[in-house]
Amino acid sequence: MTDELELLRQADPVRSDEGPWRDRPLTARAEHRLAALTSADAPSSTPARTPERAARLPRAPRPRRTRRLLIGATAASAAAIAALTLTFSGVSTAPAAASPTALVVQPDAPALPLDEVARRAEAYARALHDAPEPHRGSHLQSWYLSMETGPDAQPPVTIPEERITRWNPDGSGSELVVATDPRHPGRPVINDADGRWRTVNDGKVLHRKTYPPGTRLDDPDTGDGTLPARPPADPDALRSYLSTFYSGAGTETQPMLMALSSFLQEWTPGPRESAALVRMLSRTKDLRPAGQVIDRLGRRGQAYAYRGTDTSGGSMDGTLQLVILDAETGRILGMETTLTKDLPDFRIKAGDVLSYEAWMP
Repeated sequence: MTDELELLRQADPVRSDEGPWRDRPLTARAEHRLAALTSADAPSSTPARTPERAARLPRAPRPRRTRRLLIGATAASAAAIAALTLTFSGVSTAPAAASPTALVVQPDAPALPLDEVARRAEAYARALHDAPEPHRGSHLQSWYLSMETGPDAQPPVTIPEERITRWNPDGSGSELVVATDPRHPGRPVINDADGRWRTVNDGKVLHRKTYPPGTRLDDPDTGDGTLPARPPADPDALRSYLSTFYSGAGTETQPMLMALSSFLQEWTPGPRESAALVRMLSRTKDLRPAGQVIDRLGRRGQAYAYRGTDTSGGSMDGTLQLVILDAETGRILGMETTLTKDLPDFRIKAGDVLSYEAWMP
């Protein structure tokens, strides 16, 4: 036994950059399991917060296969505050790092009930003789806020990215991630480079990869892979389907909104599925009309608000979430999360935007 123990002591540890145990981003399924474990159904105890380190606030989780800039909402709540030291390097021109302002409701435009938008979306889908089918993949422009705490903390910064993901029935696919902020064309933006923050030129390709056939084939029995099946076009079945993304999504609004964000980063719904999504949302009693807005890509839409409260017991307490819909087709244009209370430790105030996700065809 002594000889074996000595051999173990002399053995090199597992490398962090090679092999099946290397450091790498969570898979979509792993993120889903992490979210479920840290949801409201999980034990209430949370680790103590690590001081003097960078933090990320709650937001809707998003499945990603490259390095994550912000962790999922429930994971952030359960972990108290995730940590990453920020160091800036690279392009010296002032980056487009300012947090976007919250969307403003237009006072001269009426707020449409969700039921009305659902009726319009259903009529639009019926009128299409060859309605497009849902396709796996997404086109997303995102802004996520990251921040530090402590006496030497840097001001909060916003991380903008454009991401295009496509997957084919044979399991082949491609991913493209670009550093860009359409609010400030041509200006450098901030991105993550293996744990170090740096400024890069607008349009810099951060990640590009193609995958051969068989890479993303899913098993509906085991749940291995990203999704068990294509999304249904029935509102009740779709609500149940979203539960495969997030625990509690079938019965509670907050998990449903988190699951919706994750779903839209894996699938682009067709008109029938979009109509079913809006009908599903119309049956959600605590999602209320906010009014007409112009989103960050210049598109006109109707916004619907869900307010997390300190008594809700959810991981998004103290936030206001907006779902922005195309009022004629029911297509989800974006989702915004803003803070409704000050967090002095992180130098952010009520009204600051924590995240914004804009989906494109």
